[in-house]
Amino acid sequence: MNTQLTTTAWTGQVTVEDTTLAVTDTGGAGTPVLYLNGSYADQSSWKRMIADLGPGYRHITFDERARGKSGRSADYSFEACLRDVDAVLAARGVERAILVGWSYGALVAVHYADRNPERVLGVVSADGAQPYGLTDEAGKERIRKLFHGMRYFMPLLRPLGLAARMSADQHAEINIELNELCAALAPLLERLTCQVRYVLATGANLGAAAEEMEAVRASLDPVLAANPNLKVSAKVPSNHSKLLAKDFHALADAVRELSAR
Repeated sequence: MNTQLTTTAWTGQVTVEDTTLAVTDTGGAGTPVLYLNGSYADQSSWKRMIADLGPGYRHITFDERARGKSGRSADYSFEACLRDVDAVLAARGVERAILVGWSYGALVAVHYADRNPERVLGVVSADGAQPYGLTDEAGKERIRKLFHGMRYFMPLLRPLGLAARMSADQHAEINIELNELCAALAPLLERLTCQVRYVLATGANLGAAAEEMEAVRASLDPVLAANPNLKVSAKVPSNHSKLLAKDFHALADAVRELSAR
């Protein structure tokens, strides 16, 4: 399945537009897997899953703009995130990869797969890329209020992957854009030609009660029925925030399923 050249392990900075991205590539001749982080997380979130999959895969992780060890930027838009995927793949000489995305990263993964089907071997979504979003003014105000209330705690939340080196307003605008994109996601999911495997969490999330999160997950049902390329691999006991730490085995199994096809 892998058409990439064997490479040695590499860690460094990739220059993109007005910033640099911290990238880690384990190298090797295995199927490349590119990991896409949650909204404010860094690449350290994937260490358990990478260990589970082992050296038979080529693992590539990176920190998005203003996260982890990457630089700040004038552009934190969703389109910038898509350009960053292109930049990382090009810098590491990868033609095709499995994309694994958690939360926001899953949305990036399916959009990238829709635009670049020849570059994507499959997508694994960790409780993300679901066609549900808060798009009315009350929802936007709720998001802005949440991040405004967190503004003094953001330096403490950054090491936990819950905040980036941005203002509270910038955090809120990223989340509002995320909700708008998710609300409009169904047509994209229905036309995707690559295989997508969902691993769904259980329970509540930061700023959303368990009932609301279950409604988000249930929004997948119509697109699962419409597109046989999309399947739920597992629904796990962990909540959204703990999924990568506690149920990484299920995500690794989804990658193995895709790479065996």
